[in-house]
Order: sequence, then C-alpha cells, then structure tokens
Amino acid sequence: MDLLPLLERTGDGPLLAFGGGAVGLLFGFFAQRSRFCLRAAVIEFARGQPGEKLAVWLLAFSAAVVAVQAMLLGGVIDISGTRQLAARGSISGALVGGLLFGAGMIMARGCASRLLVLSATGNLRALLSGLIFAVTAQAALGGALAPLRENISAWWTVEGGPARDLLAVTHVDRWSGLAFGLLWLLAALWYAVRGRREAWKWIGGLGAGLAVALGWAWTATVAATSFQLVPVQGLTFSGPSAEWLMRVVASPAPAIGFDFGLLPGVFAGALLGGVVGRDLKLEGFKDGYSMRRYIAGAVLMGFGAMLAGGCAVGAGVSGGAIFSLTAWLALVGMWAGAALTDRVLDHGPRQGAKAGP
Repeated sequence: MDLLPLLERTGDGPLLAFGGGAVGLLFGFFAQRSRFCLRAAVIEFARGQPGEKLAVWLLAFSAAVVAVQAMLLGGVIDISGTRQLAARGSISGALVGGLLFGAGMIMARGCASRLLVLSATGNLRALLSGLIFAVTAQAALGGALAPLRENISAWWTVEGGPARDLLAVTHVDRWSGLAFGLLWLLAALWYAVRGRREAWKWIGGLGAGLAVALGWAWTATVAATSFQLVPVQGLTFSGPSAEWLMRVVASPAPAIGFDFGLLPGVFAGALLGGVVGRDLKLEGFKDGYSMRRYIAGAVLMGFGAMLAGGCAVGAGVSGGAIFSLTAWLALVGMWAGAALTDRVLDHGPRQGAKAGP
C-alpha cells in the first residue's frame, strides 16, 4: 500500500489517527459480539470449567500471534524498534504490575478494553471504572503515583534488544513463533467447532485478534513511509486512556496519533455491535459494596497497567504477539493475580459468582 500521497496531504498524525479509528472500530465490534474478555477466560480456566470464554480469548490471542509472525516472516512489517523490544524494560514491573492488574480486573469485572466495550452498550459501572482507570493510569505515568511506579520498575530491569525478545532468549526462530501460534489457533478452532459455539463467538474472537495485528501493520506501514520518526505500536488501552484524560483536562493537548482514534473507534464499534445484537441496556450499581469493589479494582488496573507496560490487550495480546519477554511475564502475572483474587473473593466460602462480566 502506497501511503505517500496520503501522508503528503494529511501528515502523519491524522493518518495514524484514521487508522487507529478504523482498527478500533473493528476491534470494538468483534470484541462486543464475541464477549472477548481475559477476566472471564481466567475464571473458567482457574475453576476447571473451560468453556466458550476461554476459547474466545485463545482464538483472539493465537490469531494475533499468527498474523503478526506471518507479516514479520514476509517482511511486511518491522517491529525491531518498538518500545516492547528495543527499550530497556522492567521484569519486576511486568510481574508486579501484571499481578495487580489481574487482581483489579476481577474486582472491576473486566479488563480495560472490556470496560470500554461495556460502557458503549450502557453499563454505567464500567463507565465509572473506566474513568477511574484512566485517572490512575495518568497518575502512575506522570503524577502522584509515578515515583512508586519508577521505584518498583527499578528493582529488576532488562536491556532492550535480544535480551527482551522471548524468541531470542529461548533460542528459537520466528518460524517457531508462527508454529506456536498456529498450534493454539487450531486447538481453539477445534474446541469452538466441537463445542458448537455460537458463530459470533469464534468469528468475533478471530476478528479481535486480527484487529490487533492490523494495528501493528498500520503503524509499521506509516512509519516505513513517513520521513518523520513514527512509533510502531499495537493496540493498548492504558496509554490512550491517560492521553484522552489529559486531552480533556489539560492544555496544550497531546499530539494527534494512532491512540487519538483508537478509543473512539472501539467505543463506536462496540456500540454498533450492541445495536446489531440488541445488547444496549442501562445498568448501574446495586449496592455500596459493589461500587467500592469496582473503584478499588479500577485503581489496581490503572497502576498495574502502567507498571507492567500495558493492559490485558496491550501487553497480553499486542506484546504477546511480538514475543516481548516483559509482555509475556506481565500476561503470566495477570493470569496468576486474577486466578488468586477470584479464589479469595468469589470462589471461596461464598461460591456462586458468575464467570461472565
């Protein structure tokens, strides 16, 4: 795709924002229709009740891995300069942040992307939690919580380059990464077909994963065409949430880029999905305990995401698809933190909590 004429006409920022909006629209629609949610997948796995929610997450994750690795092998994109691989990273931040994020998404009944999708269909609990998530993320990025984040991140660091590339660390090539993704993709597809899942479940799961890969492809293509320094990035919700918060409350506003279009695109896509599925419904809090739980969970997610270097999609799927070491450690932390919190809060003495958001 020759983007040079468009770049010369619009500039980097608007073109990136347009792509962010389009990718977000696709992700939001497919995530809403498939009920894509890491929290629900972890709960099913941790309780020994694997079902459609785990299958949907595996479909999205493996589809992203396969698509990204195939593009890398084909020379379509170059991600060697991304912050998840090239910059100095934090192993302690990934692990601790992942644990906190995992605990928070159980308490708030959804990860950052799920909260945005639910907000679009009328869930006021998710809307409040998403706002608190954004405030906390900004506080951790450059506000009152930034010193604590920096302190924890400094405990155990790793240099950028091969030391942060999981494929290089494990001494395997990119073909092995593609084979890994294909193995899980085939397993997830087999499970979906065998279980006779609703078509939207597996179609939506695949679509959400491919939207993540498309995010990498779009930013990498613009970066390769532009004469300016353009960051290559995938889908994430922690940084864009903090950016949109500052765009609303501060001046001058951050520069327009991929993140500018992403959140509105996801919201619009989820709203469209809600209309198609007739899922639009206003929902609020039932009691004071629920509100306290959601608020605490959103705070843990906001801080944990910035500490881990991304949310369940940013680190867990986007970072996982390029085999970033710290992203995979963050994902492991999210699974562990979520499973433990579910055991303590929802599946201990007071059993019967629902696995769905």
